[in-house]
Amino acid sequence: MAITIKSSIAYNFAAPTDFLLQMEAAVIPEQVLTGPGLTLTPTEHTARVAGEDAIGERIWLRCSGEFRADYEITAEIERALPDISQLPSMLPHELPSEAVPYLFDSRFCPADQFHSFIEAEFGDLQGGARVAAIHDWVARKFTYTPGSSTATTTALDSFVERQGVCRDYAHVVITMVRASGIPARYVSCYAPNVEPQDFHAVAEVFLADPAGPPGTGSWHLVDATEMADRAKIVKIGVGRDAAEVSFLTSYGMAEFIDKQITVTET
Repeated sequence: MAITIKSSIAYNFAAPTDFLLQMEAAVIPEQVLTGPGLTLTPTEHTARVAGEDAIGERIWLRCSGEFRADYEITAEIERALPDISQLPSMLPHELPSEAVPYLFDSRFCPADQFHSFIEAEFGDLQGGARVAAIHDWVARKFTYTPGSSTATTTALDSFVERQGVCRDYAHVVITMVRASGIPARYVSCYAPNVEPQDFHAVAEVFLADPAGPPGTGSWHLVDATEMADRAKIVKIGVGRDAAEVSFLTSYGMAEFIDKQITVTET
């Protein structure tokens, strides 16, 4: 499956400012990348650092004035896509170290406030069957509403309002899955058929691998907006929630100018 991505962002910095950029598709085994890559406005400082879990890279930049980043790539996707509902979960003490941090509450995902709801709504389900039911519940109960949330909206806020954008859908799924004792993380990505076209966000859950040795598991994508096909998602980076994988994080005043994103199947 080949996905072509063209994206660009532009900002203005009134004074010399440090910021982190993360908009390149991750170089990982499940997606092979070819193409021109990333072009940046000249800056005072540029340094690459690893993303969370070594998935993708962030770039430290420092500049003043207008900054622009243009990115073009084609990604060939080769990803295992089992039926999540048939996969068991792992007991917390069986989890590998990489999955443990994704059990904890985070800034936008207060899982400890969802335990009672989860047990009442999904208490008769376990493992992947519960994850699939959570996906279906959020997809059915929520309305995709651009402009309905802000950068400070938490999963609890979205749960009450029953609306949001992809970021909010992902946060609610992550929170409910963590409240079930299953690791879940936030994935920033590109995907075709996202409307309006933009950077997309989905959840990813850690479940046992029945075909592997005892005590092994793997990550599986979950998109409750139902806009993105798991086979066509191109990962940028992962984190506990949106705060850890923003496409641009500025440590000073930044004026947004423009953003253009096109993702197509080829």
